[in-house]
Amino acid sequence: MQYKPLLLIAAIIFFGCGKEAKTEVTAAAQPVTMMKGTESATFAGGCYWCMDGAFEKLSGLKDVLSGYAVGKLDGGGSTGKVEAIQVIYDPKIISYSELVDYYWKQFDPTDAGGSFYDRGSQYQSYVYYVSDAQRQTAVKSKMRLEKLGIFRKPIATKIVKFTEFIPEKESEQHFYLKNPTRYHQYRDASGRDEFIQSIWGNVTIAAYHKLSDGEIKSKLTRMQYNVTQNNGTEPAFKNEYWDNHNEGIYVDIVSGEPLFSSNDKFESGTGWPSFTKAIDPRFIERKVDESYGMARVEARSKVAASHLGHIFDDGPAPTHLRYCMDSASLRFIPKTDMEKQGYKQYLYLFQ
Repeated sequence: MQYKPLLLIAAIIFFGCGKEAKTEVTAAAQPVTMMKGTESATFAGGCYWCMDGAFEKLSGLKDVLSGYAVGKLDGGGSTGKVEAIQVIYDPKIISYSELVDYYWKQFDPTDAGGSFYDRGSQYQSYVYYVSDAQRQTAVKSKMRLEKLGIFRKPIATKIVKFTEFIPEKESEQHFYLKNPTRYHQYRDASGRDEFIQSIWGNVTIAAYHKLSDGEIKSKLTRMQYNVTQNNGTEPAFKNEYWDNHNEGIYVDIVSGEPLFSSNDKFESGTGWPSFTKAIDPRFIERKVDESYGMARVEARSKVAASHLGHIFDDGPAPTHLRYCMDSASLRFIPKTDMEKQGYKQYLYLFQ
C-alpha cells in the first residue's frame, strides 16, 4: 500500500502526532475522576489524536481522553508508557463489547512495531482491561476477528491488565476539534484511513442522507411514519420482524443506515425485535427519554433521526443490553441480497 510519499514527508516534518508534547508526560496530569454509574475502557492503537477522533463520533460516551497507559504483561514487566485513549462510558447506554468491536476497525492490529509511520513501543497496540469481564470480552472479540481471517497477518495487539492512565495536557485533548487542519493532514498522510477502507470498506456517515418530510411520507406506510417521525410504538407480536430468524442485516427504513445483524438478534419475549448490539455504533444516537414518567434511553438513527425504539440493560452477554426496536423503523436485507443492495462490506459478519 502506498502512503502518499510527498505528503508523508511533509507530515513527519510539520504535522507529527504531537511530537513536541510527547517528549515527556505532563507532570501535573491528574488521575481521571469517574462519574457515578460510569466505567472506563482503555485502548492503544497508535496516535492518540486519531483514536480520540474516531471514538468521539460515538453517541452515549461521557468523555474520551488522550494520554498514556501502562499495563502489566503476562509473566511480569509492564508495557511502558504507550499512547492511548481512555473512554468513559455508561454501560447502560453503550457496552464494552461494542467499544472493543469498534476499536479493531480504527487501526492496523497486525502491526507489531508501531502504528503506520509512528514507530516504536510507544505506538504499539494494547487493550487494557480493568476487570475479568472486560478481559473475557476482549479475548473473545480478538479470537472472533482472527477466525474471520480478515487480516493477512496475525493480530499483534496484546490484551493486558490495566495499571495506570496519565491524561495529556489540555491542548492535546480533543485535538481533532481544536486543530482540524493539522489533524486531517496528519491522518491522511499516515495512511490510516486508506488502510481501514482497504479492510472494512468505505463506510462513512456521509454516504447516507436525511429526506424531506414529503419524501418520507411518500415512502412510508402510516405505521412506519408514526413510529419513525412521531416516536410511536407498534403492537407487540404483531409486527414484521419480531420472529424473523433469517440471516441478514437490518437497516433504517428511511435512510438505509446499517443498524443491526441477525447474528445479534435474540428472543426477548417482548414481541419486538431485540438485539444485543449495533453493527456500527456510529449510526445509533442514544438520548434520554423521560416521556410517560419514565427515564429510558431512546435509540435514533444518526442521519435520518428515525425513532428506532429503546435500549434497556436487561439483555444477555456479552453486552447485557437489549436494543428493543420497532419493526416499522427497520428494513431487513437477506444475506443473499446484501451485495446487490450495496452492503457487501458487511458480509464478513456471516463468515
